[in-house]
Amino acid sequence: MFFMVLGYDGTDSEAPARRKETRPRHLVNSTRVYEAGKLHYGAAMLNEEGNMIGSMMILDYPTEADLRADWLDVEPYVLEGVWKEVVIRPVQPGGWFLEK
Repeated sequence: MFFMVLGYDGTDSEAPARRKETRPRHLVNSTRVYEAGKLHYGAAMLNEEGNMIGSMMILDYPTEADLRADWLDVEPYVLEGVWKEVVIRPVQPGGWFLEK
């Protein structure tokens, strides 16, 4: 099952520095799940000024519990307080995506 994860950064004055400091560890974790065939797409969410304010990712796990156990529970952006809110929604990608 595919899930869209929206991770919203904090809005405090230290939020951009936290994201920058944590990003290398986030990329290691993202690479791990990508290489396992679980991560299909990721992007930074931007505000009107072009500053990063969160992340959007499309992941493929059997269940939300599996997603949480394998990825989200060890995600540095969660553990180090970059994302202050995380929304997980099941999604159905278009047929053209699934044919790849």
